[in-house]
Amino acid sequence: QVHVVESGGGMVQAGGSLRLSCAASGRTLSDYGVGWFRQAPGKEREFVAAISWSGGRTNYEDSVKGRFTISRDNAKNTVYLQMNSLKPDDTAIYYCATARVSRLPGRNDYDYWGQGTQVTVSS
Repeated sequence: QVHVVESGGGMVQAGGSLRLSCAASGRTLSDYGVGWFRQAPGKEREFVAAISWSGGRTNYEDSVKGRFTISRDNAKNTVYLQMNSLKPDDTAIYYCATARVSRLPGRNDYDYWGQGTQVTVSS
């Protein structure tokens, strides 16, 4: 059984920063691509960022480019999402998902999801 766990969420003022972490048990996270997604109240879940197994390839949703950075430490089996210059529109539950592929994951490549961590950005 694979369990994905996110941490690092919280409340921050606009312009502030948070770093989310994603860890997994039951799967060697360092062998697979990983993605971050978010879901705001009343909205559908949307893609935020993804990273290949080596960290050599990443991609981002347009609204977070230049503000968010996805990275990984394979020695620690952990993936991070550094979020800077946060805006109230970034308020959402953030989910980490592991992919069944090692390359940069596509939309349909994710198979295990965490329970999410709340990020709230106040104006």
